[in-house]
Amino acid sequence: MKCFDSTTNGSLLQYGVYERIQDNFHRFYNYSKTHISLSLALITELQDSSLYQLICILCFSCSVVKAKRIFYTLFPVASWLPTYNFKDWLVSDIISGISTGLVAVLQGLAFALLVSVPPGYGLYAAFFPVLTYFLFGTSKHLSVGPFPVVSLMVGTVVDRLVVDGVAGGNSTIFPEGMSDEDRKVWVATSVTYLAGIFQLGLGLLQFGFIVVYLSEPLISGFTTAAAIHVLVSQLKFVLGIRVPSFMGKLSVMYTLEYIFNNIPETNITDLVTSIIVILIVFIVKEINDRYKSKLPVPIPIEVIMTVIATGVSYAFSFEERYQVDIVGNITSGFQTPLTPNAAVLEDSIIDAFSIAIVGFTVAFSVAKVYSIKHDYTINGNQELIAFGISNIFCGAFRGFAGSTALSRTAVQESTGGKSQIASLVSALLVMIVLLAIGYLLAPLQKSVLGALVVVNLKGMFFQFREVVVLWKKDKYDCLVWLVSFVAAVLLGLDLGLAAGVAFELLTVVFRTHSQFSVLANINGTDIYRNRKDYQNIYEPEGLKIFRCPSPIFFANINSFRDKLIEVLGFNPLRILRKRNRAVLKIRKLLKKGEIMTTLVSSSKLAINFDDNNNIENLDKPVEMKDLPLCIDWNRSLPGNLQVPGVDTHSVVFDFAAVSFLDVSAINTLKGVKTILKELVRIEIDIYIAACDDLIIEKLEKCGFFDDEINTNIFFITIHDAILHILGRYDPEKTNYECDNVSYY
Repeated sequence: MKCFDSTTNGSLLQYGVYERIQDNFHRFYNYSKTHISLSLALITELQDSSLYQLICILCFSCSVVKAKRIFYTLFPVASWLPTYNFKDWLVSDIISGISTGLVAVLQGLAFALLVSVPPGYGLYAAFFPVLTYFLFGTSKHLSVGPFPVVSLMVGTVVDRLVVDGVAGGNSTIFPEGMSDEDRKVWVATSVTYLAGIFQLGLGLLQFGFIVVYLSEPLISGFTTAAAIHVLVSQLKFVLGIRVPSFMGKLSVMYTLEYIFNNIPETNITDLVTSIIVILIVFIVKEINDRYKSKLPVPIPIEVIMTVIATGVSYAFSFEERYQVDIVGNITSGFQTPLTPNAAVLEDSIIDAFSIAIVGFTVAFSVAKVYSIKHDYTINGNQELIAFGISNIFCGAFRGFAGSTALSRTAVQESTGGKSQIASLVSALLVMIVLLAIGYLLAPLQKSVLGALVVVNLKGMFFQFREVVVLWKKDKYDCLVWLVSFVAAVLLGLDLGLAAGVAFELLTVVFRTHSQFSVLANINGTDIYRNRKDYQNIYEPEGLKIFRCPSPIFFANINSFRDKLIEVLGFNPLRILRKRNRAVLKIRKLLKKGEIMTTLVSSSKLAINFDDNNNIENLDKPVEMKDLPLCIDWNRSLPGNLQVPGVDTHSVVFDFAAVSFLDVSAINTLKGVKTILKELVRIEIDIYIAACDDLIIEKLEKCGFFDDEINTNIFFITIHDAILHILGRYDPEKTNYECDNVSYY
């Protein structure tokens, strides 16, 4: 084994017999390739998917143990319901379910305004998804149902395809004579159905990992922008102004412009009612948050204000006396299932996919928080399946896409909810409103519902505080937040989400640029760190350790090359070309007899002289075998030729953090292979340390190795490579083979 001798300037003087070249290491420890190809890995992943396992059960024989495991995976309720502690948990779940159900009823009515459908349909969205999530979901505390951001995204499609009773420029989408209300409901349910299909498909194919591409800063910026959209969309109810639907880019600006221009038309009754509701609900919610440890259950202020507002509106006939918009008749009972509109499905594919991703991401993020808090696991792929089935089921029964409202889930957890039994109780309360008492809410002003929506945006608006925190912690994450926010506000939620994701992926490229560094040895240790960060370090003369802190691919290969040139202090390709030009001139001088050597007379020289000075030949290795003299490029050259000297004899590349290389980064004209060959051709030894075996296998497949570059350049650690180099370049034993040759 090798070790440091720190007694002499921290230098690495003791050199072991066994060199840990990576090939030798593999042979010594009987390494065998266990890695599988990408295609085989994909097949293996699909074999683990719920879809594959379900097919195996239906079409092929399957062991009892495996069948039970698949059954419990697809139906998580079967694993926890038999062990449910009715004695200790049932009362808590019932209390929690009642509290959550009251909130769910009001949020269902309110968020339906965002979808541009009658408020009663929001009750369907608050009821049906809960039933299916109870069977298929893995979170114990998630309250599934309408979410303002997702509701607004569905409403955007509704407003685009149904504008004032017209089918968005294509009257063939709907049958003639269909009412405006039915058209909007059909669009909303169709989009919900398609979003559910996307979620179900992604879940069956094990694509739950897709959530990792939506970082917390992106989701935070996007949902904050969505809160702006929601606020602007509710101003027409709060102010009592009829506002046309503005779609596409800058729709928020156009809506605000229209509202400001028509502010004199404000309905004072709606405005005063909204202000009173917002203030009281906000204050009581703050009291609930501050004294939640002392209150047995949160004060249901939304329910209280709704009941009071409904009674006052009915008693004083607000609709007739002040011309306010009210909820009106709420459909009693359930309606027949509705099949999706094929034309709407075709026209809303991108919107539905965005809704599917955003809805799942928000719900999964919330579920993950509570799973960590209460120490249980959730399955991302199964959550996708659960939400997919829930949205398909909800869309079939005239509801609209859902996720989870943060406030509703917080109520369910804080009031003692232990399982999805609480959600089932809340769904039962929603059903009671649907079947029995929904008609009592007919006099309720829409401005009250709009005010409740605005109040529930408080948590999203508080996300603005994250900007300052992110700027201090990570400026790239802060930029992701800002770009996602601005793009979603100005371009709309669909394009804004796409722009946010694109910029987030672009920051990955930014992070891989200009992060390359030079390492040096910490005296007396086998540790290597950035030489800029330490003073007591040891860096052998003529040796550079170049660290690559990220994957090397097409986007950062130029930065890799530029930083390497900066570290070396010269461009290897230029040095190579100057040396080849110098050799050509020396051959020419020898041919003319203008250079004589002490070894042989010029008349006896047999020199192959080809005065080919094109770039391709200059990039080839320097050929000096037939020259009658030895050239030392760091000494004076014959004929007063000038070629810059090179004081570096070895470069070690630290590939510990390189997780992959693409083909462009390997074999292009500016790829890694070309860069390393340029170094080899100017007599600089190259070594690669701590390289993953997968990278080496990739290099082999891409034809990386040849006569100039072989597998002996790979070492297990930087330390092994340094010891090997020091064994070759001992300063005390350095000699020059050209010392006995002179020119004249």
